[in-house]
Amino acid sequence: MMNEKRTSIFNSARRVVVKVGSNVLTEDHGLNLNAIRSISRQICRLIDSGIEIILVSSGAMASGIRKVGLDKRPDEIPKRQAIAAVGQAGLIMEYEKAFARYHKKVAQILLTGDDLNNRQRYLNARNTLCMLLSWQVVPIINENDTVMIEEIQFGDNDNLAAMITLLMDADILVNLTDIDGLYTKDPRTNSDADFIPLVSTIGEDIKKIAGDIPGALGTGGMLSKTNAAKKVTAAGIPMVIANGGRPDVLKKLFSGKDVGTFFTPKKKKLKSRKCWIAFTLKPKGVIRIDDGAAEAILNRGKSLLPSGIVGVEGEFSVGAPVEFRKTDDETLGTGLVNYSSTDIRKIMGLKSSQIKNRLGHKPYDDVIHRDNLAVTAECNL
Repeated sequence: MMNEKRTSIFNSARRVVVKVGSNVLTEDHGLNLNAIRSISRQICRLIDSGIEIILVSSGAMASGIRKVGLDKRPDEIPKRQAIAAVGQAGLIMEYEKAFARYHKKVAQILLTGDDLNNRQRYLNARNTLCMLLSWQVVPIINENDTVMIEEIQFGDNDNLAAMITLLMDADILVNLTDIDGLYTKDPRTNSDADFIPLVSTIGEDIKKIAGDIPGALGTGGMLSKTNAAKKVTAAGIPMVIANGGRPDVLKKLFSGKDVGTFFTPKKKKLKSRKCWIAFTLKPKGVIRIDDGAAEAILNRGKSLLPSGIVGVEGEFSVGAPVEFRKTDDETLGTGLVNYSSTDIRKIMGLKSSQIKNRLGHKPYDDVIHRDNLAVTAECNL
């Protein structure tokens, strides 16, 4: 039954994000040109079959490291930024040549977290990508490592790929790495590792397994890939982890072959704006709520009222993205607040009718309106 559903998802996909990791794209002396050409050829075939493809490509840092003669990623940020600049130029040039063989054009897009945190820039990025796709130009996206600082970086390209998948309302995310998918142990060092073909729920057991399978050249190991899967599947979008070094891996996936580890999507798909709130914005604090408020939000689609709030953590202003959690620390989702942290501390536990007496004004009855509240808890999806 699951194989039929998986096949149906691939058969009906019309917009796909493909993420390719550093280990697939690089080898000892630099870029793995055969891998770049193979993946480019496969993507061109999919485009010719009517599928829109957005490519999120790692490899700039790894390429740059070898170009300038280093044997590992340096710790100093200026060196890493310079290496990324060197490597990105070579990476996009090779993609341009590879896609040109099949009469396809490419566009380089470098993003930072700031580009997607700001709603206007988020929509601008979406409009640009939509225009490129309408021209049948392949967008090749990477993090803008040359200007990255901790506050604006995505963390790794697995997370960036998840953000792009949500941004573009893609039908599936294909994450290509250097192993066949998720295993119970690292198959590169454990001969008794068992392959996991299907993941329905990403719980602590899956996170523990993934955390023990590191990456080599890139920043993201298997844990970052399962974290990406958790984001997109919570939004109702499936993801697959597969081996980008296998011949025609994309062709096999889209022809119904049982390749890679498939992460099943949740039934309820979040709307685009709520995906942005839930998974793109960085929370500025935490609001803790009681069981009654949690039940009202999860099961009855209600707004968060001050009466259900039992605690506030962090300092934030009106309009900030804030996580809301139960008292047992379970994160239920993220929302945009109508009141600052200072005011929420003053009104928490009160009825809405009491807000004006406490603050001297009452712009809103709710602390987070349901339209600005994105639920990501497993139990509601």
